[in-house]
Amino acid sequence: MAMDAGEIERLIRDGIPDAIVRIDDLRGDGDHYAAYVESPSFKGKTRVAQHQMVYAALKGRMGNELHALALTTAAPKD
Repeated sequence: MAMDAGEIERLIRDGIPDAIVRIDDLRGDGDHYAAYVESPSFKGKTRVAQHQMVYAALKGRMGNELHALALTTAAPKD
C-alpha cells in the first residue's frame, strides 16, 4: 500500500516539529517521493545523522509503505 504525501509530511512534522517540509510525488504514482526537510535541529549534525532523524520520524514506514524517498536535508542558514 502506497503512502499519501500528506501522511509523509505529517509524520515528519510530528517527529521534527520545527521542520520546514516539502514533499513532491515524483511519478504521480504515490510510491516515489522527494522530500526536502529543513530544521534548526539539524545544525551541527552530519547529513547521515539528519537523514536518520527523518527516517526515525517515519516510524519504520521507509521500505514498507513508503517505497522510494529522495531525501534532501538542511539546517537553516544563519
